[in-house]
Amino acid sequence: MTIESILFYVLSAGAVGSALFVVSRRNPVVAALWLIFNFFCLAGLYLSLHAQFIAVIQIIVYAGAIMVLFLFVIMLLNLGDERRLVEGVTPRKVVGGILSIAVLVELWYVFLGTPSIQHAALGNRATEIGTVEHIGAQLFTKFLLPFEVTSLLLTAAIVGAIVLAKRKLD
Repeated sequence: MTIESILFYVLSAGAVGSALFVVSRRNPVVAALWLIFNFFCLAGLYLSLHAQFIAVIQIIVYAGAIMVLFLFVIMLLNLGDERRLVEGVTPRKVVGGILSIAVLVELWYVFLGTPSIQHAALGNRATEIGTVEHIGAQLFTKFLLPFEVTSLLLTAAIVGAIVLAKRKLD
């Protein structure tokens, strides 16, 4: 077993474990902190796949900006008493747990039951795909229209959030 595979297993276990903690914590601030840990584990996985740009963007955008936004929203909501958030075991949770286990078994079969052809198909190009030059060239040539549409959507979302926040303050 190589150091890369050990690192992969540690990071993936951290990502899955922290994701489980995100959805199982009752305190939203603690859940947000586990989500930050999950983002760092994902950035490490991206680095192990030689996608340096995606790893840096994962940390800067998600672990930095988006999580600050989440924490501000949680603080603005002022959830208050945590006893209101407590729920018992309901039939919906039991069905959700059973379906989650079924999806995990299916994913286990798909990823471990079938041989992976993608890595062999990439060949020597695998190390250049995650670089800044390759992503920039793809964004501004092949994916220019989706990139611009996404920027317009984000601008509209920011304007909408400001309008909603101003209305709430007035």
